[in-house]
Amino acid sequence: MASVRFTVTPTKAEDVPGLSDTSPDVSLRSSSRVHFGSRESISRSEPHSEGLPGTETPDHCNSEQGDGKISSVYINNSHGMDDDDFYDRNLALFEEEMDTRPKVSSLLSRLVNYTNLTQGAKEHEEAESIGDKRKSGRSPQMGTFMGVYLPCLQNIFGVILFLRLTWVVGCAGVLQALCIIFICCCCTLLTAISMSAIATNGVVPAGGSYFMISRSLGPEFGGAVGLCFYLGTTFAGAMYILGAIEILLLYIAPGVAVFVASSADGEQAAMLNNMRVYGSICLLLMALLVFVGVKYVNKLASVFLACVVISILSIYTGAIVSAFSPPHFPVCMLGNRSLRSGHECSKTVLLPPPPPTPPQPTLPPPTVTETPPTTTTTATGSVYGNQSLFEADNVTLGPTPSLSPTPPAPPLSPSPTPLATQAPVEVFSSLWQRFCNSSEANSSCEYFLQNNVSYLEGIPGLASGVIKENLWSVYLSKGEVIERGSLPSPDSGQQPNYLPYIFADLTTSFTVLVGIFFPSVTGIMAGSNRSGDLKDAQRSIPIGTILAILTTSFVYLSCVVLFGSCVEGVVLRDKFGDSVSRNLVVGTLSWPSPWVIVIGSFFSTCGAGLQSLTGAPRLLQAIAKDNIIPFLRVFGHGKENGEPTWALLLTAVIAELGILIASLDLVAPILSMFFLMCYLFVNLACALQTLLRTPSWRPRFSYYHWTLSFLGMTICLALMFISSWYYAIVAMAIAGIIYKYIEYHGAEKEWGDGIRGLSLSAARFALLRLEEGAPHTKNWRPQLLVLLKLDEDAHVKSPRLLTLAAQLKAGKGLTIVGTVLCGNFLHSYGEALAAEQTLKHLMEKERVKGFCQCIVAQKAREGISHMIQSSGLGGMKPNTVVMGWPQAWRQSEDPQAWKTFINTVRVTTAAHLALLVPKNISLFPTSSEPCTDGTIDVWWIVHDGGMLMLLPFLLRQHKVCVCVCVCVCVCGSVCWSEGKGDV
Repeated sequence: MASVRFTVTPTKAEDVPGLSDTSPDVSLRSSSRVHFGSRESISRSEPHSEGLPGTETPDHCNSEQGDGKISSVYINNSHGMDDDDFYDRNLALFEEEMDTRPKVSSLLSRLVNYTNLTQGAKEHEEAESIGDKRKSGRSPQMGTFMGVYLPCLQNIFGVILFLRLTWVVGCAGVLQALCIIFICCCCTLLTAISMSAIATNGVVPAGGSYFMISRSLGPEFGGAVGLCFYLGTTFAGAMYILGAIEILLLYIAPGVAVFVASSADGEQAAMLNNMRVYGSICLLLMALLVFVGVKYVNKLASVFLACVVISILSIYTGAIVSAFSPPHFPVCMLGNRSLRSGHECSKTVLLPPPPPTPPQPTLPPPTVTETPPTTTTTATGSVYGNQSLFEADNVTLGPTPSLSPTPPAPPLSPSPTPLATQAPVEVFSSLWQRFCNSSEANSSCEYFLQNNVSYLEGIPGLASGVIKENLWSVYLSKGEVIERGSLPSPDSGQQPNYLPYIFADLTTSFTVLVGIFFPSVTGIMAGSNRSGDLKDAQRSIPIGTILAILTTSFVYLSCVVLFGSCVEGVVLRDKFGDSVSRNLVVGTLSWPSPWVIVIGSFFSTCGAGLQSLTGAPRLLQAIAKDNIIPFLRVFGHGKENGEPTWALLLTAVIAELGILIASLDLVAPILSMFFLMCYLFVNLACALQTLLRTPSWRPRFSYYHWTLSFLGMTICLALMFISSWYYAIVAMAIAGIIYKYIEYHGAEKEWGDGIRGLSLSAARFALLRLEEGAPHTKNWRPQLLVLLKLDEDAHVKSPRLLTLAAQLKAGKGLTIVGTVLCGNFLHSYGEALAAEQTLKHLMEKERVKGFCQCIVAQKAREGISHMIQSSGLGGMKPNTVVMGWPQAWRQSEDPQAWKTFINTVRVTTAAHLALLVPKNISLFPTSSEPCTDGTIDVWWIVHDGGMLMLLPFLLRQHKVCVCVCVCVCVCGSVCWSEGKGDV
């Protein structure tokens, strides 16, 4: 057994080699050197202290030979450390003092080593390093900021903020967008309060929400909701990958598209196919990266976090700068309708005149006429005259009021005019050709001729007052043209796709936007998943999670106000930025360049996808290792270091299904359902534990209440049906199927869950209600006490008594199976437990739902009497005793056999209980042998209150006797027989 030596050696700074008297870091006052070590380490260092006579304890603080390095005299450390590391400890006497006096260098070091991996992934990373020296286990050192706040922040901010928040504001308006964000943030805040209470009630290992729900609500609820949460995390990975591919194909490299549409009608289909191809490739690369090692994901975590922070800061900076110098992003408008960029924003174009031809000698000299300068009113109302027409860019001018669809006639004079006096040629622009390219009149051309083409500043700036127009909602149907809400145009019907309008690709409403936006507030459980890595989980999880939710809520709410105050409504409703030269809409507001948002959002979405593909397999592995779902056992295995290889494969397959959907707007509601169901059950677990007041419910986080949990549960349920009622039904059906599967085929787990406590409370309440009054005749049902006898080998002599009891259970009554053992309870306790197990196995075989009881008594008659008197509880006492007919009691060696039977009859009568004594019970049909013919003969001799008439009715409710007729015989009357269904 290893012993520990403890040494305290008084010394001064000048006695320590390597430290000069003039050292500014160490004072000259006395200090002490403290060292803890095992006997082995002491024996290894004894040769260094041989020159110190008269000391029994060796001095382990001497300088090492050769390298000039010293051991720390202030911090427990059995190995030498560098001087820089020694001074980086801030000269704290104990390691616990380090958090009270941190250094800037320590904070920067932690930021560099920041990781967003779930608990367990770090251990897998260390195990992957083959040949590395195994490190001794250290206590968790992560605090609130690095361990909870930043991971939650990185998981909450995601693709919706950069790609869809501006569109949500444009469609819903500022007021309804604020309402959407407030509801979603309230849901996550209330869930975080409940989660904090559960997480601070004990350590949450790998699995996070699954562990909390399963240990609080039982394996059935835990498995169902855990799998739903796993599916939500997997589809979240697919959504992040689709967002990254959308940024790549639309804003970074549009030319890499594999499928190119030949017409405007096929653009959407080509885009979906490109999303599927590149999304599958990106998923494959990410899965390979996670498979190779999570250490590479860990190294990129700080980069992804920096991208998120820089992108958000650029939005705020751009909004402030726009108040003084708005960015120039002109939007071409036809009337009040926005047009795609890439066309001349005019109806006609002034071209330079053709070059002059040499004069013919036979013709008279041409007459030179002075052409007045062309004055044309542009779309914005300004006047141009005597302008240079030979610049690199053609000057495009708006149409005059008298402009007709007929093209202007060329000059009539056959002789050329000198260059100085020739007028420019006015021709139709490509925009005119797009609208009025047909000889037949149409509504599109009519609208084009009746409205002017103008430029509109897409980003008018913070001081423009555009928020007044963006306050109210403008919901569109699929295929509808995007217009300015303040200037509605007459309804001209469905517009053809070849026109350069910007069309709505999705029918929008308040409920649709809720389902699309909700994934942007998920990710609140990143801190609880890492509780094992936290120094003080019970303090860090509530503070870090709630602060992260408040921070993200402020960012979302402020961004809604900034977007509504700085950006035009037609640009906000332009989902893909077609009106602003295919720029990311939120990028047009950023400073100093839109590329800050484009690059930052691309890398942040890639990082979020990697995190989802890293966390989802570990969640599935935690479920599989609990062995509550038999068909998932294979996914609990992995590589030697514990990496969930098979779980990663299944995650990639499911994520591929989400990528094949190829639409971020369609994938978002799916994962919203799964996350909302998970949050719903987290609130339910906290509310149940609080109301049941179980002694084990002692959370350190005290700012919770069951009303808040029920409010959060109600909001989650409401959001499920508000966003998509059919997805909600499908998600609840999946959870219900998993629940029933675990209930019937899953492994038995005793986790002390809240559902069992709820059952106990309900049973207590029901028993107390039954005691309030005597049972009415209408509520009478057979409550059976079945008396069985065991032989010397602990086998039941008349097992068919349980068959009879099972077929009489159509009344859904109580069944208690009892037996009596003769002997002393002090010596026969083990035999009694074995007898109970025998009865339980027989009850399971006969499918009898009930209880078993074994009584040890000196005599069988006393034991039966005690059982009849004490069986049951409150209103759930047996009212009918079932016992077998004594076989060969005349030839029995025990002369007391018949007396036991007679005594049982007397005790039953004295207790005012009904008595059923079936004879020849061995001939009774089993539950697996249905009777196709025969009769049930009822000899009604004595008036018994209808008991004999009730028994055949109950027997015919079972499938065995459903085809049997009942024959009732009355003494002294005619015996009749009724057919099937009549008694």
